[in-house]
Amino acid sequence: MKYIIHVAFLLLSFSLTAQKWTGPIDSAARNLLNNRHVELEATQAMFDLYNMNFTRADRQLQYLKKQYGWHPLPYFLMGLNYWWQMLPYGEKETKWDQVFMAYMDTSEVLSKRLYKEVNEIEGAFFLAATYSFQGRFYSERGQYTKASMAGKYALKYLEECKGHSDFSPELLFGDGLFNYYAEWIPENYPMLKPFMVFFPEGDKKLGIQQLEETARNAFYARTEAQYFLMRILYSEEGDVKGAMQISEYLHSLYPNNAYFHRFYTRLLYHLGKYEDAIRESKQIIERIDLAWDGYEYNSGRYAAFFLGHISEIRHDYVQAKKYFQYAIEYAELSDATGQGFSTYAYLHLGDIAVKEENYDTAREMYEKIKKLTKRKDAINQAARKKLAELKDKK
Repeated sequence: MKYIIHVAFLLLSFSLTAQKWTGPIDSAARNLLNNRHVELEATQAMFDLYNMNFTRADRQLQYLKKQYGWHPLPYFLMGLNYWWQMLPYGEKETKWDQVFMAYMDTSEVLSKRLYKEVNEIEGAFFLAATYSFQGRFYSERGQYTKASMAGKYALKYLEECKGHSDFSPELLFGDGLFNYYAEWIPENYPMLKPFMVFFPEGDKKLGIQQLEETARNAFYARTEAQYFLMRILYSEEGDVKGAMQISEYLHSLYPNNAYFHRFYTRLLYHLGKYEDAIRESKQIIERIDLAWDGYEYNSGRYAAFFLGHISEIRHDYVQAKKYFQYAIEYAELSDATGQGFSTYAYLHLGDIAVKEENYDTAREMYEKIKKLTKRKDAINQAARKKLAELKDKK
């Protein structure tokens, strides 16, 4: 109840703030994107935000709001502060949803005023950024109609920003994302090709170059550009080493960021850097036990699986079984029992049981996979094959 009351007051204060700034706008600070003084004032807040020291980041951003309350920048960054609180948890944690959207709504209102009355290009940038995050939020929550509408508005204002990267390197961020995904989406989702005819053609290579330039030269969009580059290189381009370069940098710069920590550990495991992967996986589990911000059970599922598989590779089956069981328990705690590493934990437990000639346990593990996955899934087919091989074993 206390939290709901707090949110209600926040929502009220945001709506009042959005209407409050009707007087003259500080003419000396009309272009905040290129204002070095503002960047200096925001530097500590940006670091704390990405290093998941959210309380301290909020204090710094509240100061920015007092100085530049007529501008969408402080409200957008406050929303970003909540976005990164939500990100590690995915759609399973909704307690910050209303606060995040309240900040983004206020950013939208003030961006429209900035666009109409003061600085059209900067206003368009903040409108594109605000609608983009609203779209990402709605997509995460499965509200695809709202997500598509937000995406439509984001593209509208993104088009207005095109060709103005000389105004601010921040503007290249949207160009890079659009160019990459406008080509990638029809390549990977052919059923969406008819819808893409309404949009300009994309260019993945150019998109990556623009994101790289944003990552080098921007201030506010730098880390977001690095985040997307890391994911694109790993998941879409198959450039694991390139993704590792960015991931290692982000983890070293923001060592308390749970999302960057998990991604870095996954890449260490993927690249066979097992000693480093063991160290980072154990640290993730330790931080979950200590309830660090952002360190949730889903990260434990990843870390425990890595520790289990590395132990299995080294023929330490006692440790392997312990950590695979941890992965399953973390999956249950995060409501992810039918996903990835938890189902493969059952598969590896079954394989170890076969090696130890404990065939009843092996059958139990493989049967569990059949119940948790669909028949067409590769792991389901593997479990069925292994059960058939155990048919005559006692």
